[in-house]
Amino acid sequence: MSLIKFNKNGFPWFNDRIANWLYTDNFFADDFYVRDRFLPAMNVKENKEDFEIELAVPGFSKKDIEVSMENDVLHICAEHSEEDAKDTDAYTRREFNYSSFDRKMQLPKTVDQTKKVKAIYKDGILSLNLTKKEEAKIPPKKVIEIA
Repeated sequence: MSLIKFNKNGFPWFNDRIANWLYTDNFFADDFYVRDRFLPAMNVKENKEDFEIELAVPGFSKKDIEVSMENDVLHICAEHSEEDAKDTDAYTRREFNYSSFDRKMQLPKTVDQTKKVKAIYKDGILSLNLTKKEEAKIPPKKVIEIA
């Protein structure tokens, strides 16, 4: 049995209301799967000594971003604040928006939460280095001599 994706444009005799009702791509759109919410793109890389996490957060400044770690959860959030609200009447059209995001992720048990997290924000990329616990670090390759 093969599955075929439903094509709403395949039924030209339907009007827009019926076609939109049958189109089920937003079926799972609840609070957990919110698509309108801005979540920055993220890269995670595991090295021998640490984890590297990068988030693309262009347009934010260092003071807008807050990073915290508690109970094996890394919490990264940021919010723009419109400080110059007094000049809003001078614009004919205004499309700049001031967004925010709130991202939480479960950390593996191998992350050493007692060590300092190195955080750098440069050119719109937030880079975090999380150190691994000593017992979780990959030991160096051991060469065994054959007798």
